[in-house]
Amino acid sequence: MNIQLNIKKSYFNEAYLPYLNNTERFTVFYGGAGSGKSVFAVQKLILKMLKYPKRTLLVIRKVSASLRDSIYQEFITLLTKFGLIDYCKVLGSSMTIILPNEAKIIFKGIDDPEKLKSISGIDDIMIEEATELTLDDFTQLNLRLRSKAENQQITLCFNPVSKTNWCYKHWFEHGTPENTAIVHTTWLHNKFLPQSYIDSLEQMRISNPTYYKIYAEGQFATLSKLVYEHWTVKDFDWKEIHREGRTRALFGLDFGYINDPTAFICTLVDEERKRLYIFDEHYEKGLLNDEIARVIQKKGYSKEIITADSAEQKSIEEIRKAGIQRIRPARKGKDSVLNGIQYVNQYQIIVHPRCSNLKLELENYCWSKDKNTNEYTNKPVDEYNHLLDALRYALEELSRGWKVKSISRNMFGL
Repeated sequence: MNIQLNIKKSYFNEAYLPYLNNTERFTVFYGGAGSGKSVFAVQKLILKMLKYPKRTLLVIRKVSASLRDSIYQEFITLLTKFGLIDYCKVLGSSMTIILPNEAKIIFKGIDDPEKLKSISGIDDIMIEEATELTLDDFTQLNLRLRSKAENQQITLCFNPVSKTNWCYKHWFEHGTPENTAIVHTTWLHNKFLPQSYIDSLEQMRISNPTYYKIYAEGQFATLSKLVYEHWTVKDFDWKEIHREGRTRALFGLDFGYINDPTAFICTLVDEERKRLYIFDEHYEKGLLNDEIARVIQKKGYSKEIITADSAEQKSIEEIRKAGIQRIRPARKGKDSVLNGIQYVNQYQIIVHPRCSNLKLELENYCWSKDKNTNEYTNKPVDEYNHLLDALRYALEELSRGWKVKSISRNMFGL
């Protein structure tokens, strides 16, 4: 088969070209949002798969449901741009792409371990949003890469988060590991960004310089003192815990759309032992109200009481009309955020591994600092708080009437 490829040097950001054919086992692409790192990783891996017939690439994210609209779509887009898509076999239901030379690209989530185990002969792995995974997840994937093919590689892409995350500890804390290429880029290395996006980053640099360093410059940091410190990630069977009769199931919803995600959270509350078991989440931008209702229905929670952000009364009514009859608005009042935070802080938070977005928020939701005194304030930074706001709403009926008598720095561990 004679295929005319449409691949031009102008399709690539120049900063990445030295890594187009690197041979290290591990290639770590990290940096700020909008740096083009994931796009280049996909470009690089498509070209590599074309070079090696019948090779198998496994593309991973923590949660399989997040693959289709993210990295899977990026592969489809670039195969189309390269003039290859009409020669590929695209199996949408299983998210598998077979290239003209029979090289295979398979997309899976770590949250589906049984299906992962059934995949044999893996020659390369790409991990998108690697900070969502755990070190144990990564170790297991690395052990899977044991075929006899030459130049086997694992490619990781992520935006830096807290220094408590495994990516920092493994790849940076003790220097660059052996047989590893580390590539740091920012939006300044991406010639394809629209001016409106650049303008928004420049505004962030002025209004929130600390967040700019993490989000735009791609630096590892802990923004400041974390709001929630008593939490852990642990696998558990929430149905088995609920059957013990000690817990109540509560559900919260925080609305978003273009810039912020809609965040839905599910928790079991053990009031006696002061434990919160977070067993499910949904975190997605661009959802309309009828789509939010369908997400809740598909997850099987349509008959549950769901407490939602009261600032969106119209959205609550539309979701109720779409079949979520027991949705209700949260009752906000003076100091409701601080009261809610203090109430949640009474509990040990146990996060199921599938709830990777909540883990990211817990690692980064922090108290703000006074610019003049450099002291922490009683006001949290308005970032990394969508699921955590939803959690406060979910617990509202328990915390209602529970008031912080005086708001002092000591109460918040400051």
